[in-house]
Order: sequence, then C-alpha cells, then structure tokens
Amino acid sequence: MATASDGPQGGAAAPGGPARRRGRNGPGLVITMAAVDHFSLLYREISRSCSFYMEALALVGAWYTVRKCVSLACGTYSMLRLHVIPKLGGEVDLVRQYGQWAVVTDSTDGIGKAYAQELAKRGVNIILVSRNKEKLEAVSRSISETYNVETEFIVADFSKGREPYPAIKEALKDREIGILVNNVGMFAGYADYYTDLSEDMLWDTIHTSIASANMMTHIVLPGMVKKKKGAIVNISSVFCSQPTPLVTTYGASKIYLDYFSRAIHYEYASKGIFVQSLTPSTIATNMVPFNSWLNKRSFLSPSAEEYASHAISTLGLSTRTSGFWKHELLFALAERLPEWMWARLALYLGGIVREQALHPK
Repeated sequence: MATASDGPQGGAAAPGGPARRRGRNGPGLVITMAAVDHFSLLYREISRSCSFYMEALALVGAWYTVRKCVSLACGTYSMLRLHVIPKLGGEVDLVRQYGQWAVVTDSTDGIGKAYAQELAKRGVNIILVSRNKEKLEAVSRSISETYNVETEFIVADFSKGREPYPAIKEALKDREIGILVNNVGMFAGYADYYTDLSEDMLWDTIHTSIASANMMTHIVLPGMVKKKKGAIVNISSVFCSQPTPLVTTYGASKIYLDYFSRAIHYEYASKGIFVQSLTPSTIATNMVPFNSWLNKRSFLSPSAEEYASHAISTLGLSTRTSGFWKHELLFALAERLPEWMWARLALYLGGIVREQALHPK
C-alpha cells in the first residue's frame, strides 16, 4: 500500500481511507476527502469543512432579519404616533402652543382654504393671502361666521416677483403670527415637455413656488424667534421623492421646498420654531380641471378637508410627513422604487394626461 510519503506526488490514498496533506510550512489546514460512492457521504464531508462559513452566513441572515423587523416596528409605531394616536386623544391647543394668528397663502381654494378652516376650527385667527379679492372676501367672511374667529385678508399676486412683499410686511407688522402656511404654488395645468413651457410659466413657477416661501418665511420668522415659538408649514409634494419628467419645474420647486423646510428647522428648532414639510399625493381638488378622475375623491385621494384634518394633527410631531396615512405609504413606495422605473412610469402616465389636455375629445 502506498502512503503520502511514497513518491514525488505524495502517493495515493488507500481505498476507503482518507488522504491527508500538510502544508509546506508545517501543520495547517487539513483537507479531508473521502473516497465515497454515495453523494450524501461526500456532502457530509464538504459540510464539515464549510461549517464555519455556514455559521457566518447564518449570523448575517439573522442580523438582516432583526434589522428589518426593527425597521418595520419603528415604521409601524411612527404611523400610529402620527396618524392614529392624535385622532384618539384630545386636540392640541394651537393658540397656546404657537400663537393667536395664522397666515395662509393661496387660501381661497383647495388645500389652502381647507387648512385655514381647520386652523379656525381650533380657535386660531386667520389672515388669508391670495390674488382674488372677491374670493378672499367670501372665504374670510365664511370662516369668521362659521368658526367665530377673527379673519383678515391681503390681496397679493405672488407671480409679480418682489412687488407684493412690502405691502404684506406692512400688513403683518403688528400681528403676532404663530403659524405660517406656505401653500401657494404654480402648476402648468398638465404634464408637458420642458421646451413647450413658456418663459412666463417658468418665471411664475420660480416666483410663486420658490420665492414666495422664502420671502414669507423671512417676513414672519423674526417675530417667531423673538417670542420663541411658532410653526411654519410648507406644502411640498410626493414629486419631491424622485426626479419626475413632464412635471420637471413643478417637481423641482417641491424638492426645493422640502430641502428648505428641513434645513430651516435645524437652524431654528433650538429657538422654539417648528418647520414642517408636507408631501401629499393626489388630493381631490380642481388642480387638473380637464381630468375628472384626478379630481374625484377616492380611496387614495381624500378631499381637501379630509386631508387638512389629518395633516394638521401631525403639526409638532413630524418635520417631514405626507400628512395622510395612505399618502405616507405611497411616498414610502415612491422613495424605494428604482429611479428608472419611477421615471418611466411618470413618462407613461404624464403622456396620457398630456394627451387628454391637448385632445379632450
């Protein structure tokens, strides 16, 4: 019988017995191979050699599973804390927490009007800011009579660049503003390619969606800092989750608002100021008048009043939220989709909406 020391090749193993080889530099890893005629025996021998690696992989799998379970638990708790618990408990006294007056821009329709009504329902006096005097008068009178609060209004066209702000600043100088809601924004009316947008539309988007939030915040923030309390709510959009073609300027302006809100909060949280970025999805308003499906209330599209009721209950609890639990799930999904998938979906759906706008029949 040949042994491992017989011959230059180390010899051959005896039938049915193991063959062992030591490393050139002395004792080391011993590899054991069995001359077997059954796969199960071979698998057992290989498993013994790889047991360390199997244990390591098991540890990695366990760590991943625990991490995902903790993440799921935290997400569930966050949803309950934001969208369920506030509805079960009593309403927060917004006047005591932030101040007597709230300023709401673009407040004659949609989310702005509904948010103003919800604030008034909680005893906050309202200052409405929009460009249509007749609508302002009607909404102001309605809120005052319905909720028994003081209301005022300021006529301002935010698309005029720097023009409206001196008058707004003068009108607000003697008011103790506790809450500012930056809701004004510009949407082209339908999804469209960037080169098809007019220069006026581009400037209007910059002035209304970006400049207005900056200037209104700059006007009211010093007073909030002085009294060491206040809240600023900026209405962003689910489109800030990913780059969205065919609504490029609108989505980019919402990304700006989201970034602006989060950064300002870090700057002034220590001074008692709470800044919130709201990122809603579709809400049943007249934002897209030619498409009845987008304007219709549905399971995923609440009315403006329903949305405002949920969103205002998150004030002071989360600096970045969709404001409505169903939209929270949609936003989480949107953030996790691959960018190419989101972009292709936006191009497809935006193309349909564009065709509906250009060819209604």
